[in-house]
Amino acid sequence: MTTEELEQLLAQQPIALLHRLARGRIQRHFRAGKRRLIEVLLRHSAENRAGFESDLMTLIGEQQARPVPPPQQAPAARKPKPSAPHRRPAHKPVEQDSHEPAITLSSWLEGLGVPPPQTFVPDAWQEDAIAKLRESDVVVSVPTGSGKTYVAVEAARRAIAENRTVIYTSPLKALSNTKYTEFSKIFGPDQVGILTGDRRDNGQAPLLIMTTEILRNLLYDAGGGEIDVRLDTLGLVILDESQYIADPERGVVWEETIIFCPSQARLLLLSASIGNPHDIAEWLTSIRPTPCHLIRHSTRTVPLRAGYLHPNGKLTPLFRTVGIPHGHPGHLHPEAKRLFLQYEDETLPSGRRR
Repeated sequence: MTTEELEQLLAQQPIALLHRLARGRIQRHFRAGKRRLIEVLLRHSAENRAGFESDLMTLIGEQQARPVPPPQQAPAARKPKPSAPHRRPAHKPVEQDSHEPAITLSSWLEGLGVPPPQTFVPDAWQEDAIAKLRESDVVVSVPTGSGKTYVAVEAARRAIAENRTVIYTSPLKALSNTKYTEFSKIFGPDQVGILTGDRRDNGQAPLLIMTTEILRNLLYDAGGGEIDVRLDTLGLVILDESQYIADPERGVVWEETIIFCPSQARLLLLSASIGNPHDIAEWLTSIRPTPCHLIRHSTRTVPLRAGYLHPNGKLTPLFRTVGIPHGHPGHLHPEAKRLFLQYEDETLPSGRRR
């Protein structure tokens, strides 16, 4: 088989088969794309072309021998049930206004802004999360603004005091830069470093901020035999915005980071919107040497308020009440209704207005 024929045959195969062929031949082959993987395999095949072609044909034969699942048959069509005759309502239901007076704009804005200084008292779930990190991994699933960062800071403070390295990951470089600035003020600039695709500062600091991809690559390199003292002393890995594990494109980065994380390090996963925290905690328990504890808290520390800002700059509460009504009809604020109608009159053709 000529080199050109071998290249064409490799190009016709799925990338999963190429990775199987590269096992034991190429280090860190899982980091290469298909085109790059084919180039490296071709160079490697020159050392033992006969053995390489034999392994390739064996893998192709195994793949072709796999049984093809039979096509699923469409379910038989069900006979439609006769529907009851449609009765037209005698009148269109009208939303009745609440007898309670609508809140004023000043009352709606009351309490917004920076609160006065007061002694901070951690919530019970925060203390529980920090305590559980001594003996297990922890998944924290709480609403935005509830205090996830406090758990991360206190856990990092304890690990640094024990001369352990702490790695804090985020999905975005911009968020990594923000956390670098925030943590530098808390721990001191000499205690915090940052590693991203285009920025490397104080890379030997005890607390390192980086994107999740950077940590995954460090773990890849360690798996290939490259020694990194930061991983030898690693005591805590904080994965912020861990709901990205469900992302169809980037989720594999979070999965591999968790799988390759050193066993002596504790994992702390933080998220405000992860959909299945119980499943994530059970999965971590099944693949890690330590159990995983789930901390779940559903009450918002900072309640939400809904308002409407008209293009002309007019601001009004969206509902009659201060908060967002849940579990019962939320009547719109009269001023919000008026502004909605005004916006329709200004933007929609007359035939489409309600």
